[in-house]
Amino acid sequence: MIEIKNLTKRFEDFTAVDSLDLKIKTGEFFGLLGPNGAGKTTTISMLSTLLLPTEGEILIDGERLTRKNPALKRKISVITQEYSMRQDMTMDEIMEYQGRLYFMPVKKIREKSEELLEFCDLLPFRKRTVRHLSGGMKRKLMVCRALLTDPEILLLDEPTAGMDALSRRQMWNLLRQLNDKNLTILLTTHYMEEAQSLCERVAMMNHGRLEEVNTPQGMIEALGCYTVDQMTVSGTVSRYFHERSDAITYLSSLEGKCTLRDTTLEDVFIERADKNK
Repeated sequence: MIEIKNLTKRFEDFTAVDSLDLKIKTGEFFGLLGPNGAGKTTTISMLSTLLLPTEGEILIDGERLTRKNPALKRKISVITQEYSMRQDMTMDEIMEYQGRLYFMPVKKIREKSEELLEFCDLLPFRKRTVRHLSGGMKRKLMVCRALLTDPEILLLDEPTAGMDALSRRQMWNLLRQLNDKNLTILLTTHYMEEAQSLCERVAMMNHGRLEEVNTPQGMIEALGCYTVDQMTVSGTVSRYFHERSDAITYLSSLEGKCTLRDTTLEDVFIERADKNK
């Protein structure tokens, strides 16, 4: 279990994360959502010990996370938004370099690399250098590299940013398979469809503070499961309903181009963003 207690990060006069309290269960697929500047990446950076908290603490299975506890840090792997791999190295070289950083035996590195590259459908491309990989292949390789040390927690900061629709769905399937193996996954994303599809629970953050923790469906139901969109000269106006019959009655009273659809987590996000302006 990950326990975050009163976690705060200040940069001089700016508070990026403000008194964050959160519990993430072992084996849970958890989403951290919010607009740009909400504090998501800063939180991930503190969980990876890249940044140190100004106040508060992080506990992993009841043990305090610090830079001086390498055994505990080894339980955590992180995949960042940026491609952080040498462009002139092959997949095999990337994996071996990562394993040597963690003092893994060469035989173990090669066995594990074979297993992971096959799992991610990358084995036929193992001799190809990073600069000649597609964006989707690079993301998959970053997942392989992160899993090499058998972590218990995987931190994903915008893992599908810049990927096309097919590659994104392939990544979703891969992450589901990893979570099925009881890997705890913490995801930040701006793709609300991604969070709705993958996450058991999500936390909404804004201006560094935690607003709500709930299931995606719970947040949708609170807003209203049915949405009527009316296209106007000034843009689309959406109205939400808890009962389908009420949505149909309202739709029947409108003129012009209108549609009835299921409410999504993106609707929840947009409504909250509009209110917080």
